[in-house]
Amino acid sequence: MYKKILSVCIACLLLVVVADAAEYSIVVSRQTKQQSDWQAVVDALVDRHAGAVVLVWEKDVLEVLPVLQKQHPRYTCFVTRSEEAGRDFVAAVHQLTRQYDSDPYTDTLWGILTGYDAENALAIAKTDKPLAVKKVASGTELALELCEQGVWFDELVKNKKVSKDVDGVPTEQRGPSDTTRALADTLTKGAADLFVTSGHATERNWQIGFRYKNGTFRSKQGQMFGFPLQGEPFEISSSEPRVYMAIGNCLMGHIDGPDAMALAWMNGLGVRQMVGYTVVTWYGYGGWGVLDYFTEQPGRYTLTEAFHANHHALIHRLDHCFDGVTGVSLEPGSQRLPAVAPNSVGKSLGLSATDCRGLLWDRDTVAFYGDPAWEARLPSRPKAYGQKLEIEGDVYTLTIEPRLASKSFEPVNTNGAQRGWRPIVQLLDHRIQDANVLSGDDLGVVITDDFILVPNPRFVDPDRDYVIKFKAQRVD
Repeated sequence: MYKKILSVCIACLLLVVVADAAEYSIVVSRQTKQQSDWQAVVDALVDRHAGAVVLVWEKDVLEVLPVLQKQHPRYTCFVTRSEEAGRDFVAAVHQLTRQYDSDPYTDTLWGILTGYDAENALAIAKTDKPLAVKKVASGTELALELCEQGVWFDELVKNKKVSKDVDGVPTEQRGPSDTTRALADTLTKGAADLFVTSGHATERNWQIGFRYKNGTFRSKQGQMFGFPLQGEPFEISSSEPRVYMAIGNCLMGHIDGPDAMALAWMNGLGVRQMVGYTVVTWYGYGGWGVLDYFTEQPGRYTLTEAFHANHHALIHRLDHCFDGVTGVSLEPGSQRLPAVAPNSVGKSLGLSATDCRGLLWDRDTVAFYGDPAWEARLPSRPKAYGQKLEIEGDVYTLTIEPRLASKSFEPVNTNGAQRGWRPIVQLLDHRIQDANVLSGDDLGVVITDDFILVPNPRFVDPDRDYVIKFKAQRVD
């Protein structure tokens, strides 16, 4: 008996020693790891990410927290069978990844790698070529002027279509009354690299029109089907790697069984990374804001980074505008949300107790599926403001350059909910500690171990420089 306990303890100790140097952690349940086809998924990630460490949990994913706190990896990938990847697991991952250190922010770039089956998950795990997001298609309005080419169909205005060719400008055209086939074609014939949706949805369908009657996309056994208003249903299938942002849909990210929409996007339509709500969405900060970072600052962030930058923004708003709520633990989708009145900072931004409820509603309910280290990024294009980090020894200088005069910090596109006014987020490729601000503290800068956040200045002061300088010790 004692010999068995000793061997387990030695194994745990060895795991911690190895984990200290890792940049990429793979977290998997023992039940999943013991299945050979899912072990192949883990092996594929280990092969792709040098020095990756595998952490195994038995009954609760929180069991691996002590090792993750010691390791503090840049990336954490949670490999799960679809049966494990429900909304409670998504919430548990959110809560776990905010506990690597003592600040309230997420401490790692994480993703949940799952699939309709192990074969689907393995295809995702083996995808290593970075994705240049050149073709964009959407069922809702977005800032197409910042994309290389693409098309969107308006969910609010019937027959409204806007498209953009390479080196062209967005042009409004008359689209079909039923856009089911047209949108399906962007995924098959058009091979869109990024697909964006909003509007009514459940775990089994996307109702394309929001203010008018339109067709639907529906899922069954890992496959997607189009149901137009007239005519026969048809299968929608593509193996082209792409990313998908269900930024305004209810329940699209909730995997509640083999017929879930999320699984059909991954298995039937080549989606390698996906953002989506696991609950009904009404506030919108956790979803729509990803557009503010990913498409409206083209080339600055990967989709993984944009998702996490927006979550940092959400936590910052909770932490700085409402007192005593960042540590509140809630069941996902719980109606028992504290209605905390804003503090003086929150009042200055016009926030209310409803905003507190909305931020808490969104905090643990938006899923990010896929390998977090895989890169999907828009080609770089001119942005509303420049953002440059320079490091000389232990001195860090972040320079923010307004480029659109008084409009530099204003929203780019206001379609959706809770759009614009996001803080400026500079992610670090290494960890730091003992930060000491030398200048620019009046901008309200927040410096954590792996990112710098500057609240949106909102108004451009032509007589000042937007420069933050600080000293910090690098953690290797």
